[in-house]
This record gives sequence, C-alpha cells and structure tokens, in this order.
Amino acid sequence: MGLGPGDECLMAPQALEAIHQADVVVGYTGYIKLIAPNLLEGKEVLSTGMMAEVERCRRAVDEALSGKKVVMVCSGDPGIYAMAGLVMELLEVRDLFRDICFEVVPGIPAFVAAAALLGAPLMHDFASVSLSDLLTPWDKIEKRLKCAADADFVIAIYNPRSKKRAGHLNDAIRIIKTFRSGTTPVGIVNKAYREGQRVQLVTLDTVNEQDVDMQTVLIIGNSSTRAVSGKMLTPRGYAGKYDI
Repeated sequence: MGLGPGDECLMAPQALEAIHQADVVVGYTGYIKLIAPNLLEGKEVLSTGMMAEVERCRRAVDEALSGKKVVMVCSGDPGIYAMAGLVMELLEVRDLFRDICFEVVPGIPAFVAAAALLGAPLMHDFASVSLSDLLTPWDKIEKRLKCAADADFVIAIYNPRSKKRAGHLNDAIRIIKTFRSGTTPVGIVNKAYREGQRVQLVTLDTVNEQDVDMQTVLIIGNSSTRAVSGKMLTPRGYAGKYDI
C-alpha cells in the first residue's frame, strides 16, 4: 500500500483501512515513522533499513503464508519505484499467487505531490526518470533522458542525487540542455508534504545540486512550460483552440 507523500491527510481511505485490518505492518524504517503511532497499536511491525528490500519483501510474504494479514507500506504509490513489483516477483518465483491473496492499494505518488505544490506543470505529456543506477545501467538512463527531452516531454526526475551519485544530476541537466533552453522552468521540491518541505522554482541554468538530495523530486518543463506568479504552468493547448 502507498502512504502517499507523508502527510496523513493525503493517505487514501483504502490505505488507512488496510493498516487497520493488518496483523503485520512491514516497511522501510523511514516510512514506518511516517505512520501515526496510534495506527500501529497492537500490530507486529517489521522494519528494515535501506538496501534490504528483498529481505523486507520476503518477510512480508512469509508472514502472509503463515495466515496473517500483512501490509507492506511504501511512500508515494507502491507501484512507482516501490515494492509492489518486487513482491509480485517473489510470489511469481515461489508460485504463491494461488496461496496468497495479493492486492495493491494506490497512493499519491511523489511527482504528483510535487506537481501540486508547483502549480500545474504536468498538464501535458510527461515522462518520469529515476537517476538511480543501482538497478538500471547509467547508459540506459542517459538514453531515456535523451529520448524524453528530444520528444519535448515534461520530465519528472526521481532519485536525483546521493553521496555515491553526486554527479548524475549535472549529467542529466547537461543532456536535457542539448534539447531545451537554459531558461526552461524547473521545480525543485524537497520532502513534499513532510516536515522540512521546501519548494523552489528555478531554471535549467540555475539548478543548484546542493539543493537536491534523495528526498527531492525535480520537474523540468517542456518548451511550452512557463512561470506564472511563482508557479509552473504547462499549457494543455486550450488557448490555441478556444477563446479563454
């Protein structure tokens, strides 16, 4: 299930009900902390740190096999750069789909939360690209960036920068700038709807990598995106067809 951006008011009622019904709640330690303590009362909580995704999902599957109702919590939406896919792979490998009732409960994804804080940057076609090369070769990420930029997609950037990948964001900006003006609006959103939230509107030329970490989403406008009263707007095309 998806916790959404982090604020309980943005968690779907279906997700809340899933937690209420669960015997066991499994998740990354940082995401477990986003859940109100009263929601976890009387439940078994199994958490792991970063880089322990497979272990976490295996434990969730094993608990479900024992007959318990298990919720695997993810930030944002569980099907976007999260655990829904890995859980399905484990169920597939172990041929358990007939033995375990599996369901995905959606949540508000990070790029949607970031877009809301920025205005309306995703009003036309867009692409989402993660800069993490832990599971995807960097040359494939570069190709995706080039194709998205060349096709004039608005581009949402996940996992833009970490201590081990400090240069990837600069490389991505360089690639995109071969297709876009340096004045293209860029929204930088840190910790959307969480404590410490920060929202900035800059340009491709003025992106400061020091403002970016793994809890940041960037939204890079297309050729039509413009800044309006401190917000981002990507027109859908109504003004060209109708008298507005």
